[in-house]
Amino acid sequence: MVDPLELFHRMAAGVPAYREFLREHRVETEAVRSLTDIPVMTKINYHSRYALPQRCHGGTLAGCDMVAVSSGSSGRPTVWPRSLVDELAVTARFEQVFADGFGAAGRSTLAVVCFALGNWVGGMYTAAACRHLAAKGYPITVATPGNDVAEILRVVAELGPLFDQVVLLGYPPFIKNVIDAGTGWSAYRIKIVLAGEVFSEAWRDLVAARAGMADPAADAASLYGTADAGVLGNETPLSVRVRRFLADRPEIAVPLFGDARLPTLVQYDPAARFFEIVDGTLAFTADGALPLLRYHIADEGGLISHADLMTLCRDHGFDPGDGPDLPFVYVFGRSLFTVSFFGANVYPENVTVGLERPHVAGRVTGKFVLSSVEDADRDRWLSVVVELAPGAAGTPELAATVAESIRAELLRLNSEFAHYVPAEYQLPRVELRAAGDPEYFPAGVKHRYTRP
Repeated sequence: MVDPLELFHRMAAGVPAYREFLREHRVETEAVRSLTDIPVMTKINYHSRYALPQRCHGGTLAGCDMVAVSSGSSGRPTVWPRSLVDELAVTARFEQVFADGFGAAGRSTLAVVCFALGNWVGGMYTAAACRHLAAKGYPITVATPGNDVAEILRVVAELGPLFDQVVLLGYPPFIKNVIDAGTGWSAYRIKIVLAGEVFSEAWRDLVAARAGMADPAADAASLYGTADAGVLGNETPLSVRVRRFLADRPEIAVPLFGDARLPTLVQYDPAARFFEIVDGTLAFTADGALPLLRYHIADEGGLISHADLMTLCRDHGFDPGDGPDLPFVYVFGRSLFTVSFFGANVYPENVTVGLERPHVAGRVTGKFVLSSVEDADRDRWLSVVVELAPGAAGTPELAATVAESIRAELLRLNSEFAHYVPAEYQLPRVELRAAGDPEYFPAGVKHRYTRP
């Protein structure tokens, strides 16, 4: 099990940036007796302040085999070094999905990586984890068409009949696009591995039906991951059965989760990741090429023990069945005003620039509400409700102009958006509202730029 205090002393002795971090927080190493004595680490107070090598063990990148990148609010990529040890920790989560959910130990499996390839955190990491499983003896063959729908369909059509099952791995809205674009999926005995988005059980049922999946609880699994530390937890058939039970019973789910939204519910291994709740959001500790201690990722969520959740289910007349005896973490998503869309973090700052362009700025106030919305066919779209300047007319032509301006800035500023989101979904759906609109822009209330 991860011992945060043991890792603390190793980092204080061997990670130069962390020594300076403790000095700035006036922490005496010898005086630390519990977690509450250790300052919380964030991207702002730690990663952005110290040089990359100084944040690694020994103050060097020598032990790092690869790097991955993710976009920050400015679109400038943040670099995350990786080592083989990091990959093996993530591979354990993939193994739980492939072995327990998909029966991959006894079935030949074509794993089709549908995440964007390159330095982006999803694609290469996923391919590496699947190859580690193959090296361990699982009959898995990995194909890496990336987020190219035509190439994915070609690979599946050519190679799928040669395997007992085909696993598609990608962001939920993109995987749905792939399934909608193809036909005859039931012949390939499709399974899916998803990441980066919270989705409903209705969405899972719809995609399962279109892909011909017999058991949505076992055939579709979501991963809870971050660019910072890879995969932190994963859905299991047990966690999905519990989530599906709670999805139809808000009278149980709302008191449990403290919110009317249904979060992603996954299990995690405390031997690899130590979770805490800090001010109502999640923090975790994990060792690796770039160690993280009490790292606050600002994901809204919470923790539930295995015993407590099983008891709650049975007290309400539901037997969830067998599954791994591991604790649960639930996640609503990032609390710091981002919207996840096709796995890309979309930041209000990016949209603001689109509204500040000269041909737009005079007709809008600059206030907006950003969200990811689902249409009747369960497709995801980026919605931006924009406040008109007093006296400005909300014409369809202006809405189209605003949408184009926002798209241009998203593509320019946000490298994740440019690489993850398919071209046909990059244009946001813009709705113009009058100044002071009571639903979106009420007077006298602190404005929030995002909605769940």
